[in-house]
Amino acid sequence: MNRGTVGGANVAGSPAVDADVVAAPSAGGAGAGLIAVRSPAGTALIVATTLASTVGFFDANVVTVAVPAISRDLHASVASVQWILTGYLLAVAGLLLVAGAFSDRFGRRRILAVGLTVMLVASLPCALAPSSAFLIGARVAQGIGAAMVVPSSLALLNGTLRVSDRARGIGVWAGLATLGTTFGPFVGGWLVDHASWRWLFVANVPLILGALAALARVPESGDLSRRLSPDVLGGLLAVLGLGGVIYALTDGAANGWSNPRVPISLAVGIGSLIALVPVERRLRSPMLRLSLFKSRQFDGINAMTVLYYGALAAAGYLVVLQCQLQLGYTPTQAGAALIPASAVFLVLSPVSGALTARLGPRRLMVAGILAFAVGLLWLSTAESGSGYVQTILPGALLWGLGIGLAVTPLTAAVLAAVGDPDLGEAASISDAASRLGGVIAIAAVPALVGATGGLSLGDALADGYQPAMIAAAVVCVLAAAVTWIFVSDDSEAPPRFAPPPPQGCIPPNLNRPLEES
Repeated sequence: MNRGTVGGANVAGSPAVDADVVAAPSAGGAGAGLIAVRSPAGTALIVATTLASTVGFFDANVVTVAVPAISRDLHASVASVQWILTGYLLAVAGLLLVAGAFSDRFGRRRILAVGLTVMLVASLPCALAPSSAFLIGARVAQGIGAAMVVPSSLALLNGTLRVSDRARGIGVWAGLATLGTTFGPFVGGWLVDHASWRWLFVANVPLILGALAALARVPESGDLSRRLSPDVLGGLLAVLGLGGVIYALTDGAANGWSNPRVPISLAVGIGSLIALVPVERRLRSPMLRLSLFKSRQFDGINAMTVLYYGALAAAGYLVVLQCQLQLGYTPTQAGAALIPASAVFLVLSPVSGALTARLGPRRLMVAGILAFAVGLLWLSTAESGSGYVQTILPGALLWGLGIGLAVTPLTAAVLAAVGDPDLGEAASISDAASRLGGVIAIAAVPALVGATGGLSLGDALADGYQPAMIAAAVVCVLAAAVTWIFVSDDSEAPPRFAPPPPQGCIPPNLNRPLEES
């Protein structure tokens, strides 16, 4: 039996979709199909998923460039500023697994539209926030919407395209969506300089409206016949676990590690995450299906993702802060500092997708991660009086080379390890791993640079920036080692899941469906 099919249903009354769909059986039993990337429906799919992902990346990264301005205007402490950043990330990381399961069951396009709408509604309270506490709450609301957006968009993309087009589609998606990661801080910096940081939170409105409009021409994807039991306890344990760990890191850096709240919250967090495993194992329809982790490659990539994206998030935050607080850059200049990285990424990403289909993911991932580590070491030399061309630019170019080589094969490989009906959950787990690494790393930044005991971030960066960047580079080396050990280029390897086998399992070379033995 051929396993290259995906579930979902066509959009009723959409001639463009009907004409572009390649017939395929549905996971849910209804008529459905796969579309070509070079078709009207494929174009709409790329536009919708790219804009949706860009919104998520934009809202996650744009605040970093406005940290000094928000801190001044709202009289926010270091801990409050950290929560403005991590509140959003924590909501995303804590709810991604629930959102992924919902997208597979209720339809990836539907959940994506709901998430975009939630983010749209939450943007105005962020812009009008009268205090740091209010802004933190509004950012958490944004994060709830984002938890539905990023994994659903990637699962919709991968589950709707033809198997032979998936690597190419992921490459285009990854290259375009990265605009929100690097150009977001530049746009944010310009708004801070020329208007107000409050405008950062309404800049995503055109992107959201564009994504919703494009979704109208995209077929639904997902197994609508799958049963879903609300995993309230699992979701609660995930939020408590991540929240406890993040609270301990944030509060410890701000108020001292001897404060009783720190070990208590850390114990609650770790205990909740440990309890999550047996709880999920007993449920018939859990938020986190442990059977997905029977794949050695799936496990290794997600472990590497926590490390790699943690280093990426911490380094991005540190560079923007260093540029503003030590090098004297304006918010616009600080936001533009890493634009060359995006330019390199945009050039390499489609090429990386094609190379992944031919060579497999492991060597590209390792090369990219190590190039990124070298870039971090170069950027670690930036200090007061350093010139941009000598210090920041070479590091930014290596940064772009690293993510350009690594991100596309990483994404393709983790989705290749599961079947089509599980794409939403697999995408949510992968994105949860990246967000988990990011939120922990950003929460740890004050401790890494030594901003403890009331010391400001600006003062701490003078001595703490370089050691923190070197630490991030070391984490990247560890991520490269995990990749080399656990990720395989062998496209002939049989599925490594316990029965029943997943339907629609995509082989690592992404060129042809895997034949069932």
